[in-house]
Amino acid sequence: MSSSAGGGGAGGGGLDIASLLDKAKELDQLKKDQDDVVAEINKIHKKILASPEMVDKSVDAILLKLRGLYTRAKELSESEISASTALIGLLDGLLQSGASTAQRKKIEIGEQKKKRIKSDTDTARFSAASMRNQLDQAANLKGEQVAARVKSDDEKDEWFVVKVIHFDKETKEYEVLDEEPGDDEESTQKKYKLPMSCIIPFPKKGDASSAPDFGQGRQVLAVYPGTTALYRATVASHRKRKSDDYILEFDDDEEDGSLPQRAVPFYRVVALPEGHRQ
Repeated sequence: MSSSAGGGGAGGGGLDIASLLDKAKELDQLKKDQDDVVAEINKIHKKILASPEMVDKSVDAILLKLRGLYTRAKELSESEISASTALIGLLDGLLQSGASTAQRKKIEIGEQKKKRIKSDTDTARFSAASMRNQLDQAANLKGEQVAARVKSDDEKDEWFVVKVIHFDKETKEYEVLDEEPGDDEESTQKKYKLPMSCIIPFPKKGDASSAPDFGQGRQVLAVYPGTTALYRATVASHRKRKSDDYILEFDDDEEDGSLPQRAVPFYRVVALPEGHRQ
């Protein structure tokens, strides 16, 4: 596959900043939703402590409700990771494309105002718990294959399938192994140390129900068949079941003037990071 530079020229800075602010609003909304879920969980905990006999009478209903709330809290936490990763990617794009000092100043001032406003102790406490949860999830990826951005420059990002060897909670860095280096790489397996923003977990192969469902026309990042490299692709058709393969059209994959449609397993397809360059 041939690679091409992204289309964001000198006039793209304003659009990038608009996307950045939209993503920041999304992150704020996720925080509010998290606060609501925590408040509801705390209410149930207080009721249980105040009236243990109530638990005996309706234990199944209470446990089901708690399970639903904790499941929702987990989903919100995962969405927060995704939104935060997108924000980091947008910021990297702005810095690398030469965003003006004045534009960066506006972003910094806006973030400072948000930090002053977000002084509520419950929010801070939940944020700390959310970070612990993120770190625990990262540590649990040991031994798993993930998508990793191993190289990035002004023109393109390079994503490969790698295996997680270790996650350091102190430095918040993954140590990963590229088990199948390409022909232009050294013949030996190569190790990398990467920040959390460079890693995207794959859906579980044996649990299609928990995998994201990308609709027809959606742009995704997917493993190109027969390789361990990931490229941008578009979902070409609707799937009947979440366990079905995706039918994708990969960018820059032209054959005889058209894009061939290629089948890729659902567990080798992830959301396209914002600001992706190819």
